[in-house]
Parts: sequence; C-alpha cells; structure tokens
Amino acid sequence: MSFEIVGEVSSAETFARGSGIRELPRLRKIHGDGNWRKRKGFAKVRLPDGTLREAELHWYEAAGIGKREFKIKRYTDNSP
Repeated sequence: MSFEIVGEVSSAETFARGSGIRELPRLRKIHGDGNWRKRKGFAKVRLPDGTLREAELHWYEAAGIGKREFKIKRYTDNSP
C-alpha cells in the first residue's frame, strides 16, 4: 500500500461476495479460506509525498481474516 489511511473509512458498502469476486481463488491461496467480500468506501489518505486527499477505496474483507489489499480507485476532491 503506497498510501496511509488517515481517520476512518466512511460509507462502506459491499458490492461483491463469494463467487462474484473474480480474485477469489487468489485471495484464498494467499490469505486463507473465509467469507470474502469486496467492499468500497471513502477516506482521507496521505500519499507518499505527504499530500492529503479524499479518495474512494476498494478492498477485500473476510471475517476472522480482516481487511486486505486496499487500493485507491479515484480521488473525490477537486485538488490536483
């Protein structure tokens, strides 16, 4: 993860679960079996250059395993 999440993730929602996740075999191989869900939400992130931006994040999550593989999908503020 080349960014740091500052504060809490808001408006989190699940948009894929189980066989609806294309990466399911890879997730199970790397992180273990679980009830995997692909989720999205919004948070403030600190980029490697120190800039703070509001971004939409996507990640995978499973009970007993936790949140894994965060990625920034888009920035939601008007800054460059």
